[in-house]
Amino acid sequence: MISKYVFGQPVETGAAVMEVPECTQPLSLMQTEQTPEGVRFFCGMDRMDVVYGLGEQMRGINKRGFSYISYATDDPVHTESRHALYGGHNFLILSRRNLPSFGVFVDDPGRVVFDVGETKLDRLEITASCDCVLYVIEGDSLNDIAGQFRKLVGRSYIAPKWAFGYQQSRWGYTNEADVCTVVNGYHGCGIPLDAVYLDIDYMENYKDFTVDRERFPDFAGLVASMKEQGVHLVPIIDAGVKVEPGYPVYDEGVANNYFCKEEDGTDFTGAVWPGRSHFPDVLNSAAREWFGSKYQWLIDQGIDGFWNDMNEPSVFYSEKRLKSIMDEVLSMKEEHPDMHSFWLLKDKLGSLANNRDDYKSFYHNMDGVKVCHDKVHNLYGYHMTKAAAEAFDRIVPDRRILLFSRSSYIGMHRYGGIWTGDNASWWSHLLLSIQQMPSLNLCGILYTGSDIGGFGCDATQDLLMRWLEFGIFTPLMRNHAAFGTREQEVYQFENIGDFRNIIRIRYGLVPYLYSEYMKAALTDGLYFRPLAFDYPADAHAPKVEDQLMVGESIMIAPVYTQNADGRYVYLPQDMLMVRMKSLEERHCEVLKKGHHYVDVALNEVVFFVKKGCMLPMAVLDENIKSIEGIDASGYEWIGFADDTAEYVLYDDDGLSKEYVPRSEWKKVTMVMAGAGTVNVRC
Repeated sequence: MISKYVFGQPVETGAAVMEVPECTQPLSLMQTEQTPEGVRFFCGMDRMDVVYGLGEQMRGINKRGFSYISYATDDPVHTESRHALYGGHNFLILSRRNLPSFGVFVDDPGRVVFDVGETKLDRLEITASCDCVLYVIEGDSLNDIAGQFRKLVGRSYIAPKWAFGYQQSRWGYTNEADVCTVVNGYHGCGIPLDAVYLDIDYMENYKDFTVDRERFPDFAGLVASMKEQGVHLVPIIDAGVKVEPGYPVYDEGVANNYFCKEEDGTDFTGAVWPGRSHFPDVLNSAAREWFGSKYQWLIDQGIDGFWNDMNEPSVFYSEKRLKSIMDEVLSMKEEHPDMHSFWLLKDKLGSLANNRDDYKSFYHNMDGVKVCHDKVHNLYGYHMTKAAAEAFDRIVPDRRILLFSRSSYIGMHRYGGIWTGDNASWWSHLLLSIQQMPSLNLCGILYTGSDIGGFGCDATQDLLMRWLEFGIFTPLMRNHAAFGTREQEVYQFENIGDFRNIIRIRYGLVPYLYSEYMKAALTDGLYFRPLAFDYPADAHAPKVEDQLMVGESIMIAPVYTQNADGRYVYLPQDMLMVRMKSLEERHCEVLKKGHHYVDVALNEVVFFVKKGCMLPMAVLDENIKSIEGIDASGYEWIGFADDTAEYVLYDDDGLSKEYVPRSEWKKVTMVMAGAGTVNVRC
């Protein structure tokens, strides 16, 4: 049951697609009060209660014990002290041990604070603006509550099948030769590869929808050549448009008032990669259609995948704020500042980027209604990606395009996925990635993953290998690194054969991973789940913070600590442990319910199969280069049951939007003589 409560005059965000009548009865599961900041919702929590959700945030799967701020922020330092990251994902589930559990969605695109037991251990407190919509969802189980929310906000984005292959990116592929070097590096080692990414260096002076012709003299030819090798090129698109008369995107935006405005009606100017930049007013339908139409030029070059970036929006500085601070600096030119003045000056310089005062100073024209950006801040990345997706529906209506974004709000999950932003090559960030996946799935974001190996800092061989062993289960499997860091394409390291085997295991698992993704998308289910969602009666399951259910058959327990040669694993039931060093080298063993220490070699993938379940694995040709090379005519199956195991297989052409109706999904049943495994080709 979904109850809807309306406060003030909320902005229509488009997050919800289901019509829910406004509830006239008082809110019973939470209390409300008016505060100077807005509306506060609160309720008590027992000691054993667990809070799931909030999408892309720091800390664990259980969000208790900290405060989280929903206010999209370009902050690359992802430490436990951070309260906000790149998105606004305002949905949580309070799982209560002694009372019925319920879900809460706060539809407010401005700043929302979730105090999940930080101020008071036994109190959940949410502070939103005076203009918001609150949805309260009651259900029979955690999965039921999650499913109702997913129906409320609509079907998740579905990527093309090739986007489930291994992908390589780096800020620093500056020319055609760099791209060819990467592709040859992978194929020369016999490692399949489905995509190479182009960061800001492919553009002419960082201008959107341009290509530097000196570094990429025949861009369309390069795109075509890569596709012949099974590799898709995926360029970045940034939010800021360079201020440069004669640049068509700038000229058209100015002429048609398509950019965000200062209060006096002049175009807001901030600095990002191109220098002085304007920002498309993507909350305006005409501007959104115009900006989306610009993607066609790249599609005409053969591009079929994009990643939208810098769309919180990131603002390095605004001209007016820079001037104010520079005036202060110049006033101190002849002085020797005391320590108080020095630290004050340092803090002011550090506050130039992504300052909320700047966000409060410019405005959107939401189809005739002037709205301060700060009030709708979390919608910007969502609507930038919506602009692209709506354009794709016009340009290539029957074909899927890869599309994901850095910033997002609930609702954007219908148009694209996300990656989790500028993480670092830290072991703690590998654990963080594991913990973010189910939280993002709860908010509808299924196509997601982190920068494998870490974006910032230098990846070590063992960290990259362990990250890949987790990354083979994430829909987006992209290795991405920053300019100036160690080159972390897998062929740059020793023991290339081990990396090759791990990536080939991913391709072997694609029939299962793609099937489970599609079933989750088409039935409003969850691809990643905390253990408690599958084992609600198990008192240990809610305490497990580093194991995940993946689809209907698999549980994973990745190794995420330096120098570890294994880890402790909790099995909520008897399970089949599958140990793989390659597709060909596979060992299966039944483990009983309970706690186990499991040895996991550095070059080994280990996962667990639930009893009564099975999964398909592709039989790969030795020379497979991409997803296109997977033979779908026959799979090997791994299963575990006393008598029979069943699996419902989904497959399609991987490109069209005509999805297979549920009545035609294929049920496969294996009959087993006693407890054990089946490993047959059929």
